[in-house]
Amino acid sequence: MPNLSQVVHVLQDLYPLRYAEDWDAPGLVVGDLRAPVRVIHCAVDPTLDVVDEAISMGADLLITHHPLFFRAVHEVSGLDFRGEIVRRLIEHHCALWVGHTNADSAYRGVADSAATAFGLEELRPLVPIEDTNSSHQVGLGRVGVMPGSKTLGDVARRVAEVLPATQLGIQVSGDLDAVVHTVAVLPGSGDSLFEEVRNSSADVYITSDLRHHPATDARQQALYEIEMRQAGIPLGGGASSSPALINTPHSAIEGLWFNNAPQDVANRIEASSGFRPRIIVSSLNTDPWTMCIPGAAEERHSELS
Repeated sequence: MPNLSQVVHVLQDLYPLRYAEDWDAPGLVVGDLRAPVRVIHCAVDPTLDVVDEAISMGADLLITHHPLFFRAVHEVSGLDFRGEIVRRLIEHHCALWVGHTNADSAYRGVADSAATAFGLEELRPLVPIEDTNSSHQVGLGRVGVMPGSKTLGDVARRVAEVLPATQLGIQVSGDLDAVVHTVAVLPGSGDSLFEEVRNSSADVYITSDLRHHPATDARQQALYEIEMRQAGIPLGGGASSSPALINTPHSAIEGLWFNNAPQDVANRIEASSGFRPRIIVSSLNTDPWTMCIPGAAEERHSELS
C-alpha cells in the first residue's frame, strides 16, 4: 500500500508544480508523508462541507482544485474557517493536496478535460508552456476544432449539458446562428487572456468570471471588425465573428477535471505500487450562489420635452 509521499510523487508527476503560475502555491498542504493512502476524495473547493464529506467517506487524502490558502498565512486557528479545516483534517488523519494552475496546464488536466467534454478535437494550448520533459503539448487553456457544422447555439447547449447544474447557468454573447469552427477554452477566470484568444482566431471563447467591461469591449471590437470587413477594410484576425463568448460557472467548468483525474491517478498509483486506491468524486455542489432571479422591470425610454 502506498504512503502519502509516494502518492504525492505520482500527483506531481501527472500535474507538475513547475507548470504553476508564479503567484500560485499548489501541492501538499496538510499531511503525514508516512501515512498510508487507501481512499482519495476529489473536489473542486476545500470547503467545510467537502472536508466533512471526505472524512465521512474514510478518505486518507483530499485532492482539491482550488487552494485552501491563496495568501501567506501567519496563524492557523479556529478564528477562521481555514484554520478549522486544517484542524479537522489533522484530527481525522486526512491529507490535503491542491492541483491548481499546475493542473490547469497539464496534459489531461483541467483545460484538456473541459475541452474534451465540450467535444473539441485537435487540441493545442492557448498559452503554451515549453517542457522538454513532456511528450504532450501543455499550457494554459486549449484551442480546438469543433467537428461538424455546429452553430454558437449548438455549442452553448452542449456546454450547458455537460456542466453540473447551478443557479446562474451559462451566459452567451454572440450570433446564435453563426457557424463555429474553432473554440478556445480556459476554465476559471478568463478575461485577462482576450488578446491570446483573438490571436488564436477562435470563433468562440468559453471561460468563467467574465466582467462587464472586458466582455463588452471584446464583443464591441469583434462587431466593429465584422462591420469593417464587410466594407472591404480588413481588421483583426481571420475569424469571421471572433470571439463570441460563453461564460460558465467557475467551479462547474473546473469540475470537469474529475472526468479524467480519478482514473489517471488510480492507474498511475497502481502501476507504481501495485495497489489501486478507491477514488471518490464529491457529490457536493460548491457553487456559492443559491438563487438567480432575472430582472423584471420593463425597458423604459426617456425623452426630454
